[in-house]
Amino acid sequence: MNKQVTISAKLPTEIYQELTLRIPEGERSNFIRDAITEKLDKTPRPDKILQLEQKINKLETELSEVKRYLTELEVLTYEKGKINPHTFCIDEIDHKIVDYILSYKGATTPELAQHVKTNRWQILNRLRRIQKRSQTQLGKSIIEYYAGERSNKKKAWWINQELTEET
Repeated sequence: MNKQVTISAKLPTEIYQELTLRIPEGERSNFIRDAITEKLDKTPRPDKILQLEQKINKLETELSEVKRYLTELEVLTYEKGKINPHTFCIDEIDHKIVDYILSYKGATTPELAQHVKTNRWQILNRLRRIQKRSQTQLGKSIIEYYAGERSNKKKAWWINQELTEET
């Protein structure tokens, strides 16, 4: 048997009284040892968690690659300019943002925030997420930010026309 180490633990009085009632005096150490061992068997080891995290990250990377290939195939299958900007939306807020930008040919974050009825920081984060997702899948962003003036709007977001308009 391995060398044993003595530990001490603080228990609530009720639990200690229950332990003394149910477990005879000479058996308590074995009972506690078995209880700890049983609980440890059910708890995953940190190295297992690390391995699982690495596997999940690898799967996410591979899935992203597959999605990119599928998107490229879709781009090759459909004519250029037929990309639907809504494919990069996750939820209703993203769809509202894209709809607004499409209908007004561009929008500032305060305009979008007022339209969607949320704060502009959430809008900005959503726009960046859509931009990143489209950049990853297409190699080009479906929306872009332009700080200068364009169509009487300054510091606005625009749909990339070369990807969405039919040419």
